[in-house]
Amino acid sequence: MRRDTDTILNHEGIISAISIGFFLILAGAIFISTPDLVSKIVAFFNNFTTIRFPNTIDVFLPVPVSLREHLVLYNAAGEFSLIFGIFQILILILRFVFHSPLHRKAETVSDIIFWLGISYLISLYLTPQITIVVWFIFWSMVLMLVGVSLIVRAIMLAILRR
Repeated sequence: MRRDTDTILNHEGIISAISIGFFLILAGAIFISTPDLVSKIVAFFNNFTTIRFPNTIDVFLPVPVSLREHLVLYNAAGEFSLIFGIFQILILILRFVFHSPLHRKAETVSDIIFWLGISYLISLYLTPQITIVVWFIFWSMVLMLVGVSLIVRAIMLAILRR
């Protein structure tokens, strides 16, 4: 039994190292393939203001002053999310091949849903037609996506533990 546990832990370490390494390579590739990405990120965060949330008195939320100015950044984030989401499918396959613990498989499925979902939401909402209303819809959808991915993880854990 001790030998099996050591083997699984070793495989988990390898899978984690592969995942972290791919994350860093992908981030670097996105920075290389997107000209002047660092200054675009800085410009994005320097471009925020707060507005009163509709139909409220004292709720102010952050929003970029010029939403359409940051399309290159949105596209880079969308590409990163799509590629990393697809990579998570490969990680899930590795987790099944190496008999990873159930919670790791459920976590990876949750990650797949999150990263591919973010990619889809970016492509759907953060377009040249973006408005302040669409900006807030996007972030509401992101919150819902986080909830869905957590629920899927919980359901997988509940069903597969039986």
